[in-house]
Amino acid sequence: MSDDKRDILEVLKFELNFLEQGGYGRSVRTPWKPTSIFQDSLSCINFNDPERPHPCNECLLTDFVPGTSQCESVPCHHIPLNQEGETVDSMERQYNQGELEEAVKNWLRGTIQRIEQERAKSAPQQTAK
Repeated sequence: MSDDKRDILEVLKFELNFLEQGGYGRSVRTPWKPTSIFQDSLSCINFNDPERPHPCNECLLTDFVPGTSQCESVPCHHIPLNQEGETVDSMERQYNQGELEEAVKNWLRGTIQRIEQERAKSAPQQTAK
């Protein structure tokens, strides 16, 4: 369980919006550099900090990482993104950046929808007067 106090739903929605707006694409203002899904996003607790002051287990995304991958150097790259169990880590070796980002977007959409449905079910029902 993470120590991050942010709302997971808001973090996931931010990440989805980030990707839909071009996310990890190259900016004309910055030199090209390889990018890393989740790590190079503003939603990362260590974004743009080479010192990485926060352990990854403090991030909300670790709640989606299987127990066997919690100790990986970048645990969020081991979140199963589809029914085949593909992860950012496994897909980086097989797919181009666009295909990888599309898989992450699909995972984000599905996860956001599931969390919203769970919250709607657990919310107190409004009674009509």
